[in-house]
Amino acid sequence: MTTYPQIRPARDEEIPAAGHLISFSFFNLEQNAHLVPPLDERLKVMADFFTLLTEHAQKYGKVDVIDLPDGGGLAATAVWFDYTKESPDPENYDERLRELAGPHIDRFVALDQLFEKHHPHDAHWHLAFLAVHPDHQEHGLGSKLMTHTQDELAKAGVPAYLEATNADNVRLYHRHGYADMDPFEMLLPDGTPFYRMWRAV
Repeated sequence: MTTYPQIRPARDEEIPAAGHLISFSFFNLEQNAHLVPPLDERLKVMADFFTLLTEHAQKYGKVDVIDLPDGGGLAATAVWFDYTKESPDPENYDERLRELAGPHIDRFVALDQLFEKHHPHDAHWHLAFLAVHPDHQEHGLGSKLMTHTQDELAKAGVPAYLEATNADNVRLYHRHGYADMDPFEMLLPDGTPFYRMWRAV
C-alpha cells in the first residue's frame, strides 16, 4: 500500500507546478477540451490559466498539496478561495488572460462570465480546483484534501461551494456533504455543463 506524505500548504515557488498538475489531471475533461480544442496547445494554455488563479488563491484563500511518495513533485492539490471577505481581482488579470489564452480568449471570457453570473452571494469558501495526478488516483487523496479544509470550515460555521465537472465528481461531492443547487447546471456556449454544489454547515 502506497504511503503519501501529510497535507501541507503549497510554497509560493510551487504554484506553477500546482497549475501544471491541475492542467494535466483535467486534460481530458470536456470543459478543458471546449476551452482549448487543439491537443497540442491544451496542456500549456490550461496550466498557465490554472497557475494564474492558483497564484491568486495563495494570497486570498489557500492552496494545499500532497507530495509524491518519492518527494519528486506533487501528487495532489486543492485550491480554495475565501469568499467570506472582499478580495481584489488578480493583478492585470485581463491582460494576462488575453496573453495566455491567445486565439481562445473568447471561450475564457465566456467561462468567466458564466461563473460570475452563477456564483453564490452568501459568505463561503470556494473549492476552485481539486486535482490528483492520474497515476495516483484511487488512493483517497482528493477526499483527504477536501476533508482537511471542510473540517476547519465546519468548526468555523462556514459553508463551501464548488462547480463539479461530471457525474463521477458529483457523486464524490455528494458523499462529502455537498448538495445540488438550483439551478444545478450552468452551460458554456456550446452546452458543456458545470454543476453547482453547496455544502451547508
